[in-house]
Amino acid sequence: MQKCEKCNAHFSWSEIYKSFWRNYKPIKCNECDTTHKITIPSRLIFVSFTILPMLIFGYSLPPFSNGLVILGIAIFIFIIGSLLAPFLVTFKKSL
Repeated sequence: MQKCEKCNAHFSWSEIYKSFWRNYKPIKCNECDTTHKITIPSRLIFVSFTILPMLIFGYSLPPFSNGLVILGIAIFIFIIGSLLAPFLVTFKKSL
């Protein structure tokens, strides 16, 4: 999990997750008040873990003929990807 670059305090999973859904809002360290912004490669990681697998499954690999089943599985893939993404993204200290 990501740490503050100044004081090495850990960011919580929920802080990082909320940052995604608030338009990549910067995270402020609770210990030293340093602001950290998400990096561009980390934004791509988030999209790669959420949107891309869902779209690939939904458009090219549908094993079922029922559209609701395909949609349900695609949403499940989206949720799993978004829950795993906070472990892989990085934030850099704002200048």
